[in-house]
Amino acid sequence: EKHPAQRFAAAVSSLCLTPRYHLTMLGRALILALALVAPAQAWAPAPRMSIAVFGATGGVGGEAASQAMARGEKVTALVRDKSRVTTPMRGEAGGAPMTLDNVVEGTVTSQADVDKVFEGQDVTGVVIALGGKTKDVGETMLTDGSACIINAMKKYGVKRVSVVTSIGAGDSENQAPFFFKMLMYTVMKGIFTDKNNQEGLFLKGPGSDLEYCIVRPGGLTLDPPNGIINVIDGEAGSITRADVASFCLDALDTPDFPYIKKVLRRAVMRCTAPN
Repeated sequence: EKHPAQRFAAAVSSLCLTPRYHLTMLGRALILALALVAPAQAWAPAPRMSIAVFGATGGVGGEAASQAMARGEKVTALVRDKSRVTTPMRGEAGGAPMTLDNVVEGTVTSQADVDKVFEGQDVTGVVIALGGKTKDVGETMLTDGSACIINAMKKYGVKRVSVVTSIGAGDSENQAPFFFKMLMYTVMKGIFTDKNNQEGLFLKGPGSDLEYCIVRPGGLTLDPPNGIINVIDGEAGSITRADVASFCLDALDTPDFPYIKKVLRRAVMRCTAPN
C-alpha cells in the first residue's frame, strides 16, 4: 500500500493538471517536495491515552469517564458495583448504562483490586474522584484508597494524576462560604480530616514526586458544561461537575498544564457563565 505522502503527492499532481486549479510549475514542485519528504508520523493519529478513573459511579468521576470516552481515550474504572456505572446526570438526562473499556469490581482500599486497574492497561493518567457516605465507605477511605493508588502508579510507572477534593480542604478553608464552614466544623469534620490527609499524601507524602493536580471545586451542580473555568482566590461559588471533570482530563493530557504540582493553593474553581 502506498505511503500517505505518496497518495497525497499523486492527488496534488492530478490537481495541478486541472485547469480550474492551475499552479505554476515551481509551486507544483514545492508542494510535491513537501509531501514526499514529510515523515510518516505526520499522518499518524494522536496516541490514544489510557485513563484510570476512581469514583466513576459518582458525579465528577462519572463525568470524567464519560468525557474521556468521548475524547477517544481508553477508560478503566474501579467500582464496587458494576451496575452503577451509568451516564452522568445533567439536569433531567442521564442514568443510562454506560459502557467503558474495562471495569474492575472491587474496593479502592484493597491494593490488589487497585493494581488490577493498572495491569495490562498501559495507564497514562489517573482521575481520583472518590466519595460516598462515611457509614458505607469508612472514615479513612479517601486517604487509604489514595495511598493504594499512589502505590500502583509508582509500580506501573504512571506519573500524572488529578485529585478532586473540596473547597475548604487544606489552605482553602477561609474560601468556603459561611454556612459550609459550619458544616465543616461539625457534621463534616471527619470527612474533612480524611480529605486533608488525602491531600497530604501528595503535598508531603509518598505522592509528592508524582505530577499531581489537586482540584478543590466549590458547590457542584448538574448543569451542562459551559467550558469556562476560573481559578480564584476569593470565596468559592458553584461549578458544574462536567466542567470539573473536563479540567481534570485536561490536566492529564496537556503536557505543559499550568497547575501541575501547584495544588491550586489558596485557589478554588468557579464556573463563570458566558456573557
